[in-house]
Amino acid sequence: MAAFEEMGVLPEISKALEEMEWMLPTDVQAEAIPLILGGGDVLMAAETGSGKTGAFCIPILQIVWETLKDIESGKATAKVGEAVHSPTWLLSLYDRGHALAVTPDGLRCQSREIKEWHGCRATKGIQGNGKYYYEAIVTDEGLCRVGWSTQQASLDLGTDKFGWGYGGTGKKSNSKQFDNYGEAFGMNDVIGCLLDLGKGEIKFWKNGADLGPAFFLNQQQKSQTFFPAVVLKNAEMSFNFGAQPFKYPPPQGYIAVCEAPKEQVKINPVNSSQSQAAKVDLKPPNNAPQAIVIEPSRELAEQTFTQIQKFKKYIKDPEIRELLVVGGESIKDQITVLNHGVNIVVGTPGRLESLIQDGCLLLSQCRFFVLDEADGLLKQNYGEMIERLHRQMPKITNDGKRLQMIVCSATLHAFEVKKMAEKLMHFPTWVDLKGEDAVPETVHHVVVMVDPQKDTLWQNLRRHIQTDGVHSRDNLRATNTAEALSEAIKKLKGEYCLRAIKEHKMDRALIFCRTKLDCDNLERYLKQVGDRELTCVCLHGDRKPHERKQNLEKFKREEARFLICTDVAARGLDIKGLPFMINMTLPDEKSNYVHRIGRVGRAERMGLAISLVSSVPEKVWYHGEWCSSRGRNCNNTNLTEQGGCCIWYNEQRLLAEIEDHLNITIQQIENDIKVPIHDFDGKVTYGEKRVGTGSNYEDHVQEMAPVVAELAALESQAQLIYLRRHQTVR
Repeated sequence: MAAFEEMGVLPEISKALEEMEWMLPTDVQAEAIPLILGGGDVLMAAETGSGKTGAFCIPILQIVWETLKDIESGKATAKVGEAVHSPTWLLSLYDRGHALAVTPDGLRCQSREIKEWHGCRATKGIQGNGKYYYEAIVTDEGLCRVGWSTQQASLDLGTDKFGWGYGGTGKKSNSKQFDNYGEAFGMNDVIGCLLDLGKGEIKFWKNGADLGPAFFLNQQQKSQTFFPAVVLKNAEMSFNFGAQPFKYPPPQGYIAVCEAPKEQVKINPVNSSQSQAAKVDLKPPNNAPQAIVIEPSRELAEQTFTQIQKFKKYIKDPEIRELLVVGGESIKDQITVLNHGVNIVVGTPGRLESLIQDGCLLLSQCRFFVLDEADGLLKQNYGEMIERLHRQMPKITNDGKRLQMIVCSATLHAFEVKKMAEKLMHFPTWVDLKGEDAVPETVHHVVVMVDPQKDTLWQNLRRHIQTDGVHSRDNLRATNTAEALSEAIKKLKGEYCLRAIKEHKMDRALIFCRTKLDCDNLERYLKQVGDRELTCVCLHGDRKPHERKQNLEKFKREEARFLICTDVAARGLDIKGLPFMINMTLPDEKSNYVHRIGRVGRAERMGLAISLVSSVPEKVWYHGEWCSSRGRNCNNTNLTEQGGCCIWYNEQRLLAEIEDHLNITIQQIENDIKVPIHDFDGKVTYGEKRVGTGSNYEDHVQEMAPVVAELAALESQAQLIYLRRHQTVR
């Protein structure tokens, strides 16, 4: 059996993986695939190239196919009925607030909504006579009320005359009347909920202590059906209806609700009606996919889409249909494909939201909600859109399956990612194989200081890179002004880039520039140099989608040696065997430094990352919302505090922040850009695996033979010693 099949992956998917030469799961796949197949929400942090796309695509493909198979065979209908008519008491999957999640076992609920209350009732209630009891345990801090309600009650327990609750603030509530009762409760406290239908009395226990009567029911109220109920605000509780031993057994005469006589047990009508509706129309609409995957860029969306197509190659009967939804393509064509039926949609935020708002793409059947490079999405201000889509997705599908959310991020330690996970995700498991930002051992990264006061080459250059024009209105005749030195930096960096390429005989490299204009200027300069070895292409947001795709493919096919790009390519692009990377300017965000240099040194291959860092402040473009053209043909060279679109950029400070963030000192080299290799014992060829590390499977037996022989000799000695001692004792 193949390694992936041992994890529960379909043989058809395993066969496709073998064709792709994926013989063993990567670390992140080994952790995440079983968790997702098991139905859990997963937070995943791993480097690009670690196989994280496969880690979520493989189990999603499998579960979507199994769901389609169940729908075809009619099994899904049976599962809904089983959930509704279960002999055990559970929290209802249907009679609940839209932001309240229920675990698959039906005994724990959670709401991460911090502004609103969301409630839930049980699948069954009791009517008639008798004394009944159940326990609720606070399993996470937050606000909660627990108690009893009738079917007429609001899910916001205790805010009308049909619900009776006891809250963590030490208040009892009914008909919006909140009175002091008992005492406050919180994390790990066990609340016993008691109902005496004979006396018409409701009371509560806290950790086994009787808090006394809370409510008395009139004759009309006593004739109603009473359901265990809860309402939460950013909190979590678990329930025991009596299937397990109670932590604090009820007083004499009270029995667990699950032991109530059958004739007094009533099925929650909301649960039953939803079940029947599911049976009537279980097959999803064509334009209601089971999985939505959001990517921050077109390139990443295309990459994920291509992987899905490869993974599903042998999945047939029923066939899974996928759709790529990105800007720059015909929206009419995408709508046509949606109307013919789609199971998995991969796309970028803008086009996805447009289709959803127009009603062309429905979220009513969404089973998986995936955010890839979530920190990138949040930095692009898509947080509100993500929350809006999440609210529209049913937390439980028609066949009783819970919405699963999978979040991939460069780091799980980013505040924005943590905050979003706490709010939207359901008991997520962290798969953090990366930890805090760190530079892989396979990356040799160095800094070259660009000092125009020491290196005066810029004063005598006949031909140089075209600069960005921020000093077009400045007097640059004096050579020691801040403006003149800033202009000098721009010219010197063009020369240092050429010097780095030639010094290290770079045949392939990724070159990061700060702005789209800088990219265009460098591309033009490398072509003007006229060296056939300096073939290059550009990748940034102002290039048309087809050109971006074409340029990326040229670079991957090695038809162009250099890919010049902005941070749009810092995340996620899978370019194998890349040996070199040059930072023309350090990134604005210190975390992006790791993303950029992480493009090299992958798959155990060594990589060299060179950062050109200015020793003096550099004036650069900074177009914000105030810029009417958002940078297109803008010529307002005033500073932002003067109503312009420029700032002074301090790379020395940025370098210090990066070093502090990584808790290291980055090696500085001279401006001849010669890199000492003593740290790597002279065994480095960038782009190839380091000599003397790892082992090739072909030579594995020969490598292990001496160790195995030594172990065999030691085992023989140990047995001889044992026999000698045993004979001596006898």
